[in-house]
Amino acid sequence: MGAVIPEEDRIGQIRKQSRWVKDHLKQEPKGMWLAERVWEPGLPSTLHKAGMRYSVIDDAHFKYSGLHDEDLLGYYITEDTGYPLRIFPISQKLRYTIPFQDPQETLNYLREIASEAEDRLIVFADDGEKFGVWPGTHDLVFRRGWLENFFHLIQENRSWINVLHFSEAINRLKPLGRVYLPTASYAEMMQWSLPSDAFRKYEEFEHYLKEHQVYNQYAVFVRGGFWRNFLAKYPESNQMHKRMLYLSRKAWSLKQKSDNPLIDQALDHIWAGQCNCPYWHGVFGGLYLGHIRHAIYHELITADKLLRKVEGTENKLNLVETDYNQDGYQEVLLETPNLNLCIEPAKGGRICELDYLPANFNLLNTLTRREEGYHHKLWEMAQAKENTGSDREQVASIHDLVTSKEEGLEKYLHYDFYERKSLIDHFLADDTTIEKFQAVDYAEVGDFVNGEYQLAKKTRQRDALIIELMREGKVKYADQEVPLRIAKQIRVPRENSEISVSYRLQTDSPAKVPLWFGVEFNFGMLAGYTDDRYYFCDDEILPRRNLASRGEINQKNHLGIVDEYNNIRVDLRSDVAAKIWRFPIETISLSEGGFERVYQSSTILFSYRIELNKKWNVLLQMKISGFKK
Repeated sequence: MGAVIPEEDRIGQIRKQSRWVKDHLKQEPKGMWLAERVWEPGLPSTLHKAGMRYSVIDDAHFKYSGLHDEDLLGYYITEDTGYPLRIFPISQKLRYTIPFQDPQETLNYLREIASEAEDRLIVFADDGEKFGVWPGTHDLVFRRGWLENFFHLIQENRSWINVLHFSEAINRLKPLGRVYLPTASYAEMMQWSLPSDAFRKYEEFEHYLKEHQVYNQYAVFVRGGFWRNFLAKYPESNQMHKRMLYLSRKAWSLKQKSDNPLIDQALDHIWAGQCNCPYWHGVFGGLYLGHIRHAIYHELITADKLLRKVEGTENKLNLVETDYNQDGYQEVLLETPNLNLCIEPAKGGRICELDYLPANFNLLNTLTRREEGYHHKLWEMAQAKENTGSDREQVASIHDLVTSKEEGLEKYLHYDFYERKSLIDHFLADDTTIEKFQAVDYAEVGDFVNGEYQLAKKTRQRDALIIELMREGKVKYADQEVPLRIAKQIRVPRENSEISVSYRLQTDSPAKVPLWFGVEFNFGMLAGYTDDRYYFCDDEILPRRNLASRGEINQKNHLGIVDEYNNIRVDLRSDVAAKIWRFPIETISLSEGGFERVYQSSTILFSYRIELNKKWNVLLQMKISGFKK
């Protein structure tokens, strides 16, 4: 994802890696691999400035520029604003034969393109995971001898096959010409970046071309989306990305003014937080894996704490109003010595990030359940099994892998119409049950969940930060819409890891309005089925306690969560007795091993049956602390 991080960070990362290679391996790198082969036209200047002279990119990128297979038996030169870079096309043919077909298939292809009249260069570069990590490849590559046979064949044909390092190829061969590549990645990645409906249409069009036997002729003109669209497709990816940019800008600004070594330490953590893996999703877990998202947040929170030390603000309160996530609306950042909150007034007045600094842990590391373009395959698998009594045969390539780790996963395909964050304000229909609410199969009778709240007040006191959000909305009652105002005041003190939220519901209706009001919290605690993460109520552990459990308790004022592994305890309290629901949010996604169910977060809903007579108030408090047995 080099193209979506600041250039200072790109150059810093590359130079740091180059220093490590030179110090430990006594070689000075001159070329590099691009993560997921994500190419943008401005990259050559960055790579050149960082000391790189070449890179390797899929041959499809070159074909998008109008070149053909016969034009790709060598390397090309490109440039950006006068900074040159040599680029090698990776052979798609070799990527698909190695190691999935018999080694002789690769040798046969090399014979086809070999020439006695000229030197021809063909490039293989690919993920190491193909050699033992991808399903079935360990048995194929090692136990069944694919790797040993492949090397034997290459060795036996060294009379006409020369194996070269890239630098050797540059020294021995001249570039075939100059080329300018468009934005691209490999074909599957560009399909994955599409919204779910476009994803399916892309598949349908590919299938149409193959049915009419013209796919190979015109596939180069069939392109999906653009890698950056993952930031639009998944708000959770965008949240991590903008958090990273916020800290990167702060670090480089401080570096211009100071040579404090803590800044370089912070940059190391920011660079670790730029690892591409959790920012996208395809047939690999990626963004869907909470522990990988957590790794990013852990690095970024660590960097934040270091930068605060440099600024001398680690014990101060900070309140910032800014378009933090670049969505066209202002967010509010509340920073205390123990907590970071990011609040989105325009999206239900919800908290979208809650960092507990003592543990370097974002409690709102959650993921919304949304439709994926490949989900229809799960329904097709279920139907096929019902009709035939057996699963579909597994194919060799991971991109075509359609298997399931668990029976009946299609029953878990529920899609949220709002992001699973905290302080989400609900008005429920009378027939709502916990099962319906979890499955998003219920009626919302208010317009507050995704409604725009106004920032009515913001105050930085000596000992606390306070903001007040307000919305003039409506609720449905007796076949009519009743105007309703919600004001919620959020107070975060300096000294403790506490958040107090005062709600005031108000209406001018002359008659009492019966309402079922609820406030939803979500906590991404990484593991739903372990014994060291569990619920408790009034200091008593619940009988069904794990964070993937579903349950209801009535007329209670408290529910808590303990995470012994990360040393975190969360206490939620209400000054009005509530019906309290709890249940897990689990997603269905593709991974290397097929379809899988992944625990993402735990939902807690405090709800109240109200006869609203002019106004009603409730105080909710969240206390976060370390866990002590």
